[in-house]
Amino acid sequence: MLKKMMLTIAAIVVTILIAYILFTNYYPSFGGELSKDAINRYQKSEQFFEGKFFNTNKSVPKKLSLKENIQLMYTYFTTKVPNGRPDKGLKVESITSPFWNLQSTEAQMVWFGHSSFLLQIQDKTLLLDPMFGKVPAPHPWLGDSRFQEELPLALENLPEIDVVLFSHDHYDHLDYETILKIKDKTNRFVVPLGVGIHLQAWGVASQKITELDWWQHTTEENLKLICTPAQHFSGRKLNTSQTTLWSSWVIKSEKENIYFSGDSGYASHFKEIGNKYGPFDLALMECGQYNEMWADIHMMPEETAQAGVDVQAKKIMPIHWGSFKLALHDWKDPIIRVTAKAKELKLPVITPQVGHIIKVKGAKPSSENWWENL
Repeated sequence: MLKKMMLTIAAIVVTILIAYILFTNYYPSFGGELSKDAINRYQKSEQFFEGKFFNTNKSVPKKLSLKENIQLMYTYFTTKVPNGRPDKGLKVESITSPFWNLQSTEAQMVWFGHSSFLLQIQDKTLLLDPMFGKVPAPHPWLGDSRFQEELPLALENLPEIDVVLFSHDHYDHLDYETILKIKDKTNRFVVPLGVGIHLQAWGVASQKITELDWWQHTTEENLKLICTPAQHFSGRKLNTSQTTLWSSWVIKSEKENIYFSGDSGYASHFKEIGNKYGPFDLALMECGQYNEMWADIHMMPEETAQAGVDVQAKKIMPIHWGSFKLALHDWKDPIIRVTAKAKELKLPVITPQVGHIIKVKGAKPSSENWWENL
């Protein structure tokens, strides 16, 4: 009887393993993998060692044992989260007149939720971490849907995009279906080292892709794009963990200076970035999807506010919240906690709804807490 049971378990494990291998090798959303040529190129990076990228603090993220991984997954998938998502779809402000035709002498942007933005700056149109899919997962069956039932602007109505910036390759930031819809109207993709392998796997021409290491920069006419550090990790499947780099970004025009944090745990790089490139007119700061179990790779809301001070931001906008449930906190918890801490630090905060047009320099701290009665 015991022998039969063990054989059954073994057969199940083998079946799951074969299904996983087939799924990850043949389903396109998993993206590409580093070639030997790419590995040789990345040897010059101080963050790259023995085929993987590392944080400045190489002990982050913490390496978990098999038992710890199982415990973490069990806790994540079995914990019931009260008010983990809104009871109904969140309201979206639709862009009724073409955003890119609105006459503006200063940079303006629209939040699409989570970490995605449409930005107009220096007569250029940019997308930041455009994730326009409904589910932040390799397949629609594998994740919870977006809090908003629609986007501020249909993708087919997007203008020609001069530059798309990505911070890293996780599914809630780099989305296969989104790339398919925007690649033909995008002139250039600027990404951290390695992320281009996914874009090329999805049909983006290599000459349209610029890969940068931390502290490197590129220009788009008079616009300067600087790849800056973050404390995070990468990977779209088990065997590609940390094979592409993660980053934050500085976007600098002749008139404006913007910081985009990407995903990051709280660390000393924020002060270093502030000292090198601050002060910033606006800092878009990660605030959401956190937990004490992974605090080294996602900031707590109070740390988000402090990081805004560290980068020398004149004001911050909390991002990475209000669109997806990827952690075990109340969906309102990020914004409640970060605004309270920012008030204590005397740091102005803007909290627009998805779809609201934001003037980078002109945006004022919000007086209406739109999430309170939801």
